[in-house]
This record gives sequence, structure tokens and C-alpha cells, in this order.
Amino acid sequence: MAKTIIVKQIASPARRPDVQRQTLIGLGLNRIGRTRELEDTPSVRGMVNAIPHLVKIIEERG
Repeated sequence: MAKTIIVKQIASPARRPDVQRQTLIGLGLNRIGRTRELEDTPSVRGMVNAIPHLVKIIEERG
């Protein structure tokens, strides 16, 4: 089974650069409090690390 991470959006992208909003959309998030289970790949990790003030890794599985 592939490793996954659960990511939660903890802040709004309002008044932030558009690239940060697009990164949230790329992760499948668009509202505060939403969570997504994503495959733990370098590209997903890079997206999460690019916006640490907007998202939080809740759990790592696998």
C-alpha cells in the first residue's frame, strides 16, 4: 500500500499571492477546515512545504 498523508487547510488564501491559492486548489483544498488524503510523493510534499502557513499535515499513514 502506498504511503499517504492527511492534509488540513488551516487558513484562508485571501490577501495572499495567487500562486498560493493555486497550490491549495492543486492539493484539492478550498475551504478552511477541509481535509484531504493524498499520496505521499515528493511533488505533494513540495506543495505542502510551499504553503506551511495555510495547511497542516495531520497524519502520515503507511
